[in-house]
Amino acid sequence: MLTQWECLLKNLGEWQGSFTRLSPSGELIEDTATMVSLEGLENNTLVHQVVRRFYPDKPPQDLVLDYRSLSRSILFFENGAFSQGSMQWGPFSEFGAEFGLIEQQRRLRIVILYNNDSQLNKITLIREKLANTNEPERPLLTVEQLLGTWQGEAITIYPDWRSPEQYLTHLSIERQGSERLHQQLTYGEFTICSSARIDGSRLLFEESELPVQIVLLPDGASINAPLVIKPRHRFVLEIGWLLSPTRRQRIIRSFNEKGEWVGVTLVNEEKVG
Repeated sequence: MLTQWECLLKNLGEWQGSFTRLSPSGELIEDTATMVSLEGLENNTLVHQVVRRFYPDKPPQDLVLDYRSLSRSILFFENGAFSQGSMQWGPFSEFGAEFGLIEQQRRLRIVILYNNDSQLNKITLIREKLANTNEPERPLLTVEQLLGTWQGEAITIYPDWRSPEQYLTHLSIERQGSERLHQQLTYGEFTICSSARIDGSRLLFEESELPVQIVLLPDGASINAPLVIKPRHRFVLEIGWLLSPTRRQRIIRSFNEKGEWVGVTLVNEEKVG
């Protein structure tokens, strides 16, 4: 098994792309071209990071960071996928997380942020490719692409360093008329059924005490997050990436009813029906 530092090194390279700021409903606010360089130095014991933002009306701006160790708020998987962010939700404070997925020469990152009122406030979609590669972006994710039966393999890793857990998943998504969608998710010994209202590029799960939305995004991406976080409710923040018509990855950051971060899960799914 790779160490967390070795998993970080899967992200080395010069990543060209853009930071796209979106409203909570997924509407475009601002798009900024970027270059993110992650370089291993001193026999890969030091990672040197440069985040360069390009603007039409002023010189580029650089943010430079060096790492020799990792924060407790970030966990990596062996393919380089990761999640970092708040370890504790609480009322009257900002809260959020960043997620990263890698597929060959492409990387997808998404940042989900909540304001002091615990309302979903900002989404940042970060689409990147390695320099000197030409792998194209994927189109906007659609409801039709999600319909069907997906079988997956999941691994959950924990911030308290207990042993990872691996298990199988089964997700069935079907339309109910033109305006609703039903899904059934089985993972391990648990099964969850839910129903959503289709509102353009949003799927609104409004029947629970903690209303949740899935926003369908460019490049085959999606987010799954509560519209508002409330005390004494478990919740997850999740992103998905449709890699091909029959392959999808999801990464999920889970919080318990006390608002404590309890684990992060990577799911690799295949469409089987």
